[in-house]
Amino acid sequence: MIITIGGSIGSGKTTLAREISKRFNLKYISAGRIMREMAREKRMSLLEFSEYAESHPEIDREIDQRQKNLAKGNCIVDGRLSAYFLHAELKVWLDAPLKVRVERVARRDNVSEKEAREGILEREKSEKKRYREIYDIDLDDMKIYDLIINNEKFSIENTVNIVSAAIKGI
Repeated sequence: MIITIGGSIGSGKTTLAREISKRFNLKYISAGRIMREMAREKRMSLLEFSEYAESHPEIDREIDQRQKNLAKGNCIVDGRLSAYFLHAELKVWLDAPLKVRVERVARRDNVSEKEAREGILEREKSEKKRYREIYDIDLDDMKIYDLIINNEKFSIENTVNIVSAAIKGI
């Protein structure tokens, strides 16, 4: 079984994917981790690397290929484009209002809310542009997803329970 968890920056997709991985004993694969590793290799921040990737489409293709190579057997894959590249039994998208995501990212990355907001907006702009140009994917089109959750009002435990119920139902 393959499950994909996509979502907006700061929506909690990584936390959700890790918890579902533990609950169902699934291998955990993270596109974000792959991208962060590649950014470190180039000695760039994530935002710098995202901007660099705008003029180097091979970056996104490599991230996507690494996901495909790792996604064998029972696994959960956390990444904004994973649902487009993997034949998953369940495709989940997480979202929350920008204000909530800014607070989460500021706390996670230990930066000001102003920095977090600017970083989120720049990364989202960069990713939407790249994904449209490289793959003709519109990240605002949710038709590909089986389950879409705005988790502003849900704790991580409640979100895990919602997704767990969906998994048990397939």
